[in-house]
Amino acid sequence: MTTSPGSELGTALGLGFSEELPAPIVGTVVITGTDTGVGKTIVTAAIAAAATAAGQRVAVIKPAQTGTADGDEPDAVTVARLAEPATTRTLASFPDPLAPLAAARVAGEDPLTAVMAQLTARSIAEDHDLTLIEGAGGLLVPLGEGGWTALDLAAALGATAVVVARAGLGTLNHTALTLEALARRDVPAVVVIGAWPAEPQLVHRTNLQDLAGDLAGAIPDGAGVMPPPLFRREAGHWLDPRLYGRFDPVAFCSRSR
Repeated sequence: MTTSPGSELGTALGLGFSEELPAPIVGTVVITGTDTGVGKTIVTAAIAAAATAAGQRVAVIKPAQTGTADGDEPDAVTVARLAEPATTRTLASFPDPLAPLAAARVAGEDPLTAVMAQLTARSIAEDHDLTLIEGAGGLLVPLGEGGWTALDLAAALGATAVVVARAGLGTLNHTALTLEALARRDVPAVVVIGAWPAEPQLVHRTNLQDLAGDLAGAIPDGAGVMPPPLFRREAGHWLDPRLYGRFDPVAFCSRSR
């Protein structure tokens, strides 16, 4: 029988819990990262796919999309294609691949205000079980007018944060700093590894043992290029029950030693 990369990962991790499953997160979740390019969009899509499969009405919001002139697929379009959530919405778009506040300034356009982002998120959340908000870059990147950040948005909305982290060198410091900043604002957070390699090296295995925070998932490297139906079917293997999946973090860490 042929198995997919997601199924192979799930089998290797020993999916299944002997204790009572933790309750899934509801309401608003801000997906942030330790840096740019860590896999936030694919993690957002995976959570959206798993929650949708679990019967939740899911909305995905991208407050600010930059780099639209490059011709790459916008993040919200990627999520819609892979996960098919009930709603996807981008609040502001700018052509240059810069931090959103800088991109607005360079383009001569008005940046998104914190008030507008909060009002829109609250309005959308009223009609959905789960609202996922994907930031841009890391936690403290300025997203709009006055330099407000994903941290400010999460704190204002009373949201839970999902911190997407790298598997490789540098992740220990970046992840710990991101979690410390969230804790200072009383924002609860879990960690998801954005791209777990098919053949983990020593650095990946040792980082996993020392990684700060509460691990809630690991997305297999290359998941974003899966055919969408396969992605939707496999997403639950990569996320723990708090994120609507069946991933067992304890088994993952134990088997990755």
